[in-house]
Amino acid sequence: GGFGNKVPVYPGYVCSILCSILLARPVKWIEDKTGNLISTHYARDIYYKGELALRKDGKILGVRFHCDSDNGSSFSDAQPTKFKIGLIHSAFSAYDIPFGYMTAQGHYTNKAPGGVAYRCSFRVTEAMFFQERAIQAAAYDLGMDQAAFRRLNLVKDHQFPFRTPYGFLLDSGQYEKCLDVGLDAIGYDEFLREKEAARARGRRLGIGISTMTEPLGAGNSREYDILGIKMFDAAELRVHPSGKAILKIGAQTQGQGHETTFAQIVTHELGIPAADIPVQHGDTDNTPFGMGTYASRSTPVAGAATAMVARKVRAKARKLAAHLLEVSEEDIEWELGRFYVRGAPNNGVSIQECAMAAYGNMPDGLEPGLENNAYYDPPNMTWPFAAYIVTVEVDPETGVWDVLRMVAVDDCGVRINPMIIE
Repeated sequence: GGFGNKVPVYPGYVCSILCSILLARPVKWIEDKTGNLISTHYARDIYYKGELALRKDGKILGVRFHCDSDNGSSFSDAQPTKFKIGLIHSAFSAYDIPFGYMTAQGHYTNKAPGGVAYRCSFRVTEAMFFQERAIQAAAYDLGMDQAAFRRLNLVKDHQFPFRTPYGFLLDSGQYEKCLDVGLDAIGYDEFLREKEAARARGRRLGIGISTMTEPLGAGNSREYDILGIKMFDAAELRVHPSGKAILKIGAQTQGQGHETTFAQIVTHELGIPAADIPVQHGDTDNTPFGMGTYASRSTPVAGAATAMVARKVRAKARKLAAHLLEVSEEDIEWELGRFYVRGAPNNGVSIQECAMAAYGNMPDGLEPGLENNAYYDPPNMTWPFAAYIVTVEVDPETGVWDVLRMVAVDDCGVRINPMIIE
């Protein structure tokens, strides 16, 4: 990913740019390790205190918690509420809890500015740690099995779309199934029996469960913006007379494989081989405006814009196919890579033939070319869910512990390219 400590605008950037402008010369800024450690923005300095209201049967009735955070000398993105209030996006969102109450307080200190994302979005890691410690403590206090306690309180499939006590809308999910897949993979019931048998022999085994959900796919301009700019993303697609295409996107790849994934999206919509679809990004003089790659938003937002623009191109290609096949547009059917006449599947033309016609054999009234652009403003965030389960052994004399097994089950939605995900 982009890693959050690169998001802020550091003084060295600004000074280097200004010097380059004033001197009309290239300027190189060199930061040593000491300067980096002193000035780089940080995360994680957060303190929680909270409680759960419970019925005796294990149902959670409400949650109340307070957050204190160290903002450093100033906040990293000039929005001091973001670090703390952002916690309510994630904390306890996966659980069916009717009532929630949160207070938060930030503190300014002599540290570098705080509130950036290190190895996961700031606020989410902290929220999930606090959430699952509270869930674990509640199950222990009630004398309930930790897996059963979680299953009882997780949002059920039929409850979606589900609105959290803090007002956020979760569109879909299969939380219980995700947990059960993990429990089966780790051999949960068998491990509990093994744990008791090991205790009789002086060994100490343990098992921990953590579930999580977080808002990703940053968008939804009704609720979010950056410096007043809405959280959309864009894509441009042009199909050449040869039938090959070029896709330009506003998201910048940093190793996520956009060039492969986004070309696959066009292939899925138009049937053009992915090898014939180069993807351009990163040159703001030559690509559409977008809001960037972070918060797992590039595929949900820029990828959606890519699908939309491919469908626009396909809609125009349908008109060209009707012209070439000498039938009305309503009589045209589509299958991947080609149009054909309804009732006569052998009478058809490929998307490549339509592309050639777009530049030399278009019907009257249809402008030349086969290209378009699309902007996508998502209606909501995406809400992935995961269940992680770990078994450990602890030496009762030294306290040294070893991880025995770890199972991670992630519901990441539609997998466009499973190999890239793996």
